[in-house]
Amino acid sequence: MAGRTSENSYIDYEPGRPKENGAYYTPDPVVRSLLSWAALVESDRLLDPSCGDGRFIAAHAKSVGIEQDLKSAAVAMQRAPGALVHEGDFFTWAANTPERFECAAGNPPFIRYQLFKGDVRRRALNLCAGLGARFTGLSSSWPLFLVATASLLKPGGRMAFVVPAEIGHAPYSAPLLDYLVENFSRVQVIAIREKLFPDLSEDCWLLYAEGFGGRTSAIALTIMEHFSERRAPPKASISVPVPEWRAVWNRRLRPFLLPADARALYTSLAGAPDTRRFGDVAGIGIGYVSGANDFFHLRPSEADRWRIPAELLYPSVRNSRALPAARLTRAVLDKWKREDAPIMLLRLAKDQVLASAVKRYLESDGAKEAQEAYKCRVRDPWYSVPDVKVPDFFLTYMSGRRVGFVRNDAGCTCTNTLHTVQLRDRGALPALLDFQKSPLFQLSCELEGHPLGGGMLKLEPGEANRIILPTPGACAKVDIGLAAEAVAAMQAWRHYAA
Repeated sequence: MAGRTSENSYIDYEPGRPKENGAYYTPDPVVRSLLSWAALVESDRLLDPSCGDGRFIAAHAKSVGIEQDLKSAAVAMQRAPGALVHEGDFFTWAANTPERFECAAGNPPFIRYQLFKGDVRRRALNLCAGLGARFTGLSSSWPLFLVATASLLKPGGRMAFVVPAEIGHAPYSAPLLDYLVENFSRVQVIAIREKLFPDLSEDCWLLYAEGFGGRTSAIALTIMEHFSERRAPPKASISVPVPEWRAVWNRRLRPFLLPADARALYTSLAGAPDTRRFGDVAGIGIGYVSGANDFFHLRPSEADRWRIPAELLYPSVRNSRALPAARLTRAVLDKWKREDAPIMLLRLAKDQVLASAVKRYLESDGAKEAQEAYKCRVRDPWYSVPDVKVPDFFLTYMSGRRVGFVRNDAGCTCTNTLHTVQLRDRGALPALLDFQKSPLFQLSCELEGHPLGGGMLKLEPGEANRIILPTPGACAKVDIGLAAEAVAAMQAWRHYAA
């Protein structure tokens, strides 16, 4: 929503959840700047596709705002009496309006796909597909708002918006940027390291596009430490060739936050003929989902009290914080058992003949509660936890300063808070063990993974598969100091401060 980081008219209002309800508003200097970039003269008609309380449309005389939430629309009408405010769903309005605009500006709704659903999402996806921008059902709301908004501009039109920093790395940002470079003569992304919204975990950047109806072969990227009000878009720090963005960097802008020499170092390693990817030498997945961790993970003392047979209990790593730095050994596992940690997974096969002690445990009060959990309800039988693996290594799913790659010498399994790594090519093990100690490994994780709120780095399975594995000879020629500096720079951008 313009002026907000999310839009409560597209989700159910929930008291006590300010971010989801749109309680964080765009700072006035940002509003003034974006309006001055988009609306060059007073006679320009400006569109705000989700105007909220009217913060943007109140500052420009000839404005049109769309707002689905009736209370917000009423506030917008009072704040911007000279503007035209339409009450209703933007995508329905956009698909039917004959109106066209010289410019657009605002702060679109940042709604995750889990909440951006139903008929609104269907209409949005269909509208954008008809415009040539095909998003998946996993897309957040904001890029669809921007594609639909762009389509309502007159030839030569301009737009300026607050966007999440996800524009630099999220897969669903790629269709938006593809659409923009094919339909505007200039596309500029302004990456701002200091948070625009200090109270939010969400990092926000700015997007500017001009010359609707044109086309560009490069994305202008501006890198700024902090935002300051300005009458015109800042100069570009770097021109990102669209072919390089697509082919070399997997449609991600985030690597261009690094200096050119650091990017060159990484691309030389990644493109070397002998370099492999993790997915080439190992199967990478996520651990099991029990559905009721407290029930399925027993302390050794609990297992003894219930007389659960030892062969039905698997030692498990429940979260990455428990992992040692390099190896999970039998000695570490024995320590956990002495501490009576809840690490013993009850693993029952679907056709398991249940011992009387197990039956009693499955009839306990804890079992009755566990059966009500969603993952348990949809399983048959409810007590059989699927996808339990004993991997060769664990790879941390979410990481702070360091992505953990831990050898599993203790024969443990793990929950879905960790990746399981099963080697397919045992011959790659020596190089793998050496490489994971290097800053180059951490750099690859930073570039192939993506930042998450709170400063964390997240590696999805597909991203983990793309981590590079250069030859030892290639690694020996690399400036390790440069690699370490690049890692520190990436961590600074995701605000990891611990």
